[in-house]
Amino acid sequence: RHAEASIEALPGPWTYIATAQAYDDEMRERIAEHRSRRPSGWQTVDAPLDLAGVIAAQPEGRPILVDCLTLWLTNLILAERDTTAAREALIAACERVSAPIVLVGNEVGLGIVPENALARRFRDEAGRLHQALAARAASVVFMVAGLSMRVK
Repeated sequence: RHAEASIEALPGPWTYIATAQAYDDEMRERIAEHRSRRPSGWQTVDAPLDLAGVIAAQPEGRPILVDCLTLWLTNLILAERDTTAAREALIAACERVSAPIVLVGNEVGLGIVPENALARRFRDEAGRLHQALAARAASVVFMVAGLSMRVK
């Protein structure tokens, strides 16, 4: 909600780029709830894999919210896509867009080292993705218990 409020503080219309895929009833309900809470003025675009392409195709100057990077990364890994190439393409797309972009991701590296290789890969890839984007971002906000902490 913090990310949505940040974008809604800017003149609309706004673009919500969703990376989730509705594989089951619970996820379909989650997606429907997210869509229902957004007021008119939002255009929702699905981008489960080609996030860079979808960002690049948005109208000039329209504020963009991407939710979420970690679901996108999951989609890439499960589809056996090149995550390094996708990360670089995303960075390039974000740098070319003149509109404000808010990227939402989940911090997954604060716990213990995962026990299995896939979980460790995901944690490491998420860390690389977030670090690369944060290094280029004008600001970075860390959310804890619904509270925002500006870290950059």
